[in-house]
Amino acid sequence: MTATPSDIQAAADVLRGGGLVAFPTETVYGLGADAENPAAVTRTFTVKGRPPSHPLIVHIAGLEHLEEWVADVPGTARVLAERFWPGPLTLVLRRSPRVPPEATGGMDTVAVRVPDHPVALELLKAFGGGVTAPSANRFGSVSPTTAEHVRSELGDAVDFVLDGGPCHVGVESTIVDTTGEAPSVLRPGGVTREQLEEALGRPLAVDSSSRIRVPGQHPSHYAPRATVVLVEPGDVIAEAQRAQEEGHQVGVFLPPQFADAPVKAHAVAVVPASDAEYARELYGFLRELDRRGCDLIIASLPAEQGLGLAIVNRLRRAAGPRSGR
Repeated sequence: MTATPSDIQAAADVLRGGGLVAFPTETVYGLGADAENPAAVTRTFTVKGRPPSHPLIVHIAGLEHLEEWVADVPGTARVLAERFWPGPLTLVLRRSPRVPPEATGGMDTVAVRVPDHPVALELLKAFGGGVTAPSANRFGSVSPTTAEHVRSELGDAVDFVLDGGPCHVGVESTIVDTTGEAPSVLRPGGVTREQLEEALGRPLAVDSSSRIRVPGQHPSHYAPRATVVLVEPGDVIAEAQRAQEEGHQVGVFLPPQFADAPVKAHAVAVVPASDAEYARELYGFLRELDRRGCDLIIASLPAEQGLGLAIVNRLRRAAGPRSGR
């Protein structure tokens, strides 16, 4: 069921009252709170089980509102915003006093984006302010790409769920730091590095060691209940058979070049040949293999180009160490 105008107005009222609203974006479903309400923002962390030092992204209705939330807009940030907003791009900028420290993990920067989903944009317009919205799931687990994912994981902890259908990008936004001399990618996502470089006319580094904290940097993130093991594409079938023979309930991400090969496993997800389709289906695959009772998932990594870079990032963190998750 798609959210109606009355649903959207009701959700905006919930936000004004300090409540939490799960809503669709083009990337994943977000857990929204009034960005200017410290108590509501703090409740977001509680519901997710997310450390309060992890900043949130402030979602706004359009580029024309950016200067209300940041101290200044460097030329690089404006170029990227004009090119990719609405869209799966988050910009890190110096925050304005309007942004409470609860939303930024106490940092002097703020992450901002304009989502490219009609329900999200209508909600933001109806609400009339900024909305913090991390993914609507427990901290560290697989992000939700349908309203049902949100309901099954968070249940009554969310005051209102807007259903906008499946997310069409499927992985989170790209985060770019524009506060320094040279912009850098802090998290790969729905806008590719190649697209960013084309827009700016310069190469961009992917900086995994930045002093700026942003979402998705925890060593274990986007992780299913099952243990994820990454191997070379040519080793997926043999590793799955070995693990199955050892007594594991094995799930397999079967590379597209082996789509017709027999594989001994409890459950198989054939990886799409298109990285865009793979990104859209990735979290659904992980959730489905969990649902089917797999305790081990064997997967390989695509090439680190285009959307493949974001997929690699998500799979590596899904396979990361679980302690402290």
